Amino acid sequence: MLRDILNKIKWTEGLKGLEIIILHRGGYENKKIIKGEEIKDITPRAIICEDNTIIPYHRILCIKKNGEIIWSKKK
Repeated sequence: MLRDILNKIKWTEGLKGLEIIILHRGGYENKKIIKGEEIKDITPRAIICEDNTIIPYHRILCIKKNGEIIWSKKK
């Protein structure tokens, strides 16, 4: 599901303005923001960043595009 959302954004609007908030233990409030411009690849199980960091989809908490929430993990 997340892969479908990310691919749709990538191929229709582009990744510019995209923010992915992930669970990142040790980060401020255990969160980290990944900018759309940092995404190198969208694979079946994870996103891969330009620095080759692999972010599995289960770590994604929220997806925003131009400040608007596109998807949010239910608690």
